[in-house]
Amino acid sequence: MPRQHVPTPLALLVGLAGASAVMLGAFGAHALRQVLDPQHRELWRTAVDYHVWHALALVLAVGLGHGRSRRFAMVAFALGIVLFSGSLYALALGAPRWVGVVTPLGGLAFIAGWIALGLSLRRGNS
Repeated sequence: MPRQHVPTPLALLVGLAGASAVMLGAFGAHALRQVLDPQHRELWRTAVDYHVWHALALVLAVGLGHGRSRRFAMVAFALGIVLFSGSLYALALGAPRWVGVVTPLGGLAFIAGWIALGLSLRRGNS
């Protein structure tokens, strides 16, 4: 299979998603270890876990997906990272509880992204 050209903005999105997941994971493990209580450390860990997995999902979408479904999957995964993981990071750092209202929207974006990724793997998807 020939290697596909990845437009610069998509490559940057994937790189930023992966790098930020690693940086935020390290920040939580080291700088916040003594700052966060166990409940908030667990929120942080969950945010990082979903962040990493969906950064990898972006790689799959870029590398294997096709057509409009691929583009939708990438937007949904990126939006999910921001809304789901971002809201959990904020809650772990003491944001008001109402910020948690955003978290399920990020989860829905992740679900939609996985469905779109599956659809994008079909050949001939426009």
